[in-house]
Amino acid sequence: MNNIDTPPITPQQYEVLHGGGAEAAEIAKQRLSRRRFLRRSMLAVWGLSATAAVAGALDMLYPGLSGSFGSSLVVGKKADFKPATPAQFKLETAGVYHRPVARTYVVHLAPDTKWLLTGQSLQDQLGSEWVTKDSDGSYWIALYQRCVHLGCTVPFRDDCLSFKCPCHGSHYNVNGEFLDGPAPRSLDRFRMSFSGDDVVVNTGLLNYPNQPVPHPDPTTRLLPIPTVQCSAGG
Repeated sequence: MNNIDTPPITPQQYEVLHGGGAEAAEIAKQRLSRRRFLRRSMLAVWGLSATAAVAGALDMLYPGLSGSFGSSLVVGKKADFKPATPAQFKLETAGVYHRPVARTYVVHLAPDTKWLLTGQSLQDQLGSEWVTKDSDGSYWIALYQRCVHLGCTVPFRDDCLSFKCPCHGSHYNVNGEFLDGPAPRSLDRFRMSFSGDDVVVNTGLLNYPNQPVPHPDPTTRLLPIPTVQCSAGG
C-alpha cells in the first residue's frame, strides 16, 4: 500500500531497484529526497497552524494588543478637556472628564491652581503622583476609575467637588488624593502623554503596585481638602 513515506514508483523503476546497481541506488536516493520533502512540508503546515492558534489565543487573553484597554489609547483632543481650579470642577464640563473606553477620569487642573506645596517639594510630589505638566502651565492626571478599596467604579460628585465611592464611602479629592474612608491609599493613576493635540492614556502602565500614592500627610498633600460636605448618597 502506498503512503506519504513510500511514494509510488513505475514498473520500470521497480525492476531496476530489484536488480541493484548504481541505477537502483540513484532511484532510491530520489525516493528518499521526496519522502523528506513531503515530511518537511507537513511539518511546516502544522507549524503555521499552531502559530495561528497561539496568536488567536493571545488576542483573546490580551485584548490590549489590538488597541483596547491595556494599551495606549487616544482619549480625545486637548481642546476637549477644559481646565479648571478645584472649586470649579464639574463632570464633563470643567476639570474632570470620564472616558469609559480607558476606564479613566481625565483631570485637567488650571495653571492658577493653588497648591499646598512649593518649590522642589511640589515638583517632587507632582512627579510621585504622576501629574503631567503641560506647556501652557496646566496639569493633567489620568485617574483609574476603580476604587482602591474593593474595586467599585467611583463617580465624581459635582455636589461634593470630589470622588465618593457609593459602595463603602471611600472619598478622594479632585486629584485622586485620599480624603477619608476605608481606602488603603489614594486613587491609582495611569501614565499619560500628548501626541500633538491628542491626549494619550497608557492603560497598560499603572502606578500600582510599584509606585502607589499613599494617604497624604501635611508634607505630601497637594490640594486643600474640600470644604463642602459629602453625604453617602448623591
